[in-house]
Amino acid sequence: MDQFSHDPLTDGTAGDATAQRNDARDSLLLVARFRIEGSTETTQVRVRNLSSGGLMADVPKPIDIGTMVEIEVRGVGWVSGRIAWIAAGRAGVAFDHPIDPQAARKPVVASARPIKDKPIKPLF
Repeated sequence: MDQFSHDPLTDGTAGDATAQRNDARDSLLLVARFRIEGSTETTQVRVRNLSSGGLMADVPKPIDIGTMVEIEVRGVGWVSGRIAWIAAGRAGVAFDHPIDPQAARKPVVASARPIKDKPIKPLF
């Protein structure tokens, strides 16, 4: 029986390439839209951490490792990648191309239109 944990959520010593990534990961909590590549059906997922090379998200059901997916990251847009690992209701997505993870932390602007001031009525 193996006495060591091989949980991808906590194990940083696994021999595959996904466990040996060097990108700094930003812990955060944001909602994103997620879909299997080529599908029009989207699902909301909760992103728990994000780096330039990938992310970890809560997923509603298991997805096969290697499945091509797309995820809409706030401030970045749709990003393509593949499922690198899946465990305990969470999945790791390795992006096809690096992104700027800080863009997801920028404040969301409600509208690009200028706000018009309402005239103030006199009290008298």
